[in-house]
Amino acid sequence: MGIKTEYNPDLALINISEFKNGNRKREECIPENLKAGQICEFLKKGQRNYWIEGEIPLLETKGNQLLSKPLASVIILEATHFMLNGEPWTKGKYKIVEAFDPKEPKIHFNGFARA
Repeated sequence: MGIKTEYNPDLALINISEFKNGNRKREECIPENLKAGQICEFLKKGQRNYWIEGEIPLLETKGNQLLSKPLASVIILEATHFMLNGEPWTKGKYKIVEAFDPKEPKIHFNGFARA
């Protein structure tokens, strides 16, 4: 038996409407107003590892690996694994470095490098 761990090159969270509808916790969702300098909490099901030595994209997920283009550049400040109801979860904090205009066609990331 192995250890099931996922390595994530980005932070993918759900739309805030899922929290407002009572389907998800606030930390599982993208904040309504993304502002540079803002520190937010995140919560993801599973044992996940994030790159913490630089900026990664914040994406919106619709589930099943359906991801948006980057909404912001963030730095993961901390990530902790814990058990909840017999399942592994990852929680932590991230800082928004820059929020992007979703209508702007500019490419903001090329792999791990900021473009």
